[in-house]
Amino acid sequence: MTVDRYALLQDTCSLLNCGAYKDSAPNGLQVEGKPTITCVVSGVTASKPLITKAIALKADAILVHHGYFWRGDDPCIVGPFRQKLAMLVEHNINLIAYHLPLDDHAILGNNAQLAKLMNWSMVGSCHGAPLSRYGQLEKPSKVIQLCHVLEQKLAHKPHLVVGNPNQIIQNVAWCTGAAGNLIPQASQAGADVYVTGEVSERHVHLAKEWDIVLIAAGHHATERYGVMALGKHWAKQYNINHQFVEIYSPV
Repeated sequence: MTVDRYALLQDTCSLLNCGAYKDSAPNGLQVEGKPTITCVVSGVTASKPLITKAIALKADAILVHHGYFWRGDDPCIVGPFRQKLAMLVEHNINLIAYHLPLDDHAILGNNAQLAKLMNWSMVGSCHGAPLSRYGQLEKPSKVIQLCHVLEQKLAHKPHLVVGNPNQIIQNVAWCTGAAGNLIPQASQAGADVYVTGEVSERHVHLAKEWDIVLIAAGHHATERYGVMALGKHWAKQYNINHQFVEIYSPV
């Protein structure tokens, strides 16, 4: 079966409420390819290896969380960027990207999907930080036990843990990707531990000052699951083929 590209994009924009977000990159179609779509490859980032794999799989579209045309990027189409665009155009492949809308969606979003993977209850969003979430672990655990479960579930060892590894925790806040700035909101929500993807140097001090355990579990590792979920949704909704392709990143 195939789906009209325009219909798929229109439905997805409505589903993810894309118009509600002021994002740093365009959401939806970034590079135009075939007008109808039969096969979609999804991945976290629109890297050259992902495009190469999509070509091999004869994909009509690539769905990613991290696409192109970020605010502040060099607008010149040169070097590796030109090569990637040329590959997409030559093979008539659509590049479709959703960033903040795919972090935030209540079911398909990265934050909702991480909670589902980890079996965390999801109570709501941290006050003043709508992209973040807070809830509870299945049962009280030591920090080191949570890190072990994260490593097992994400197939990736957390980069950084700030806090006592033997501290007992239960209330958890999280935001996938690079969201160290939300540490204060996580603490104010009553969380014992805050889980994000990656942090910067100053976030170590921020976590100590706000007396909250901080875990950086991996930007790539925490943001696989939104594109997986949306790709599966497309496959079911439109009876098209979908395959997630893992292009490992240590970050």
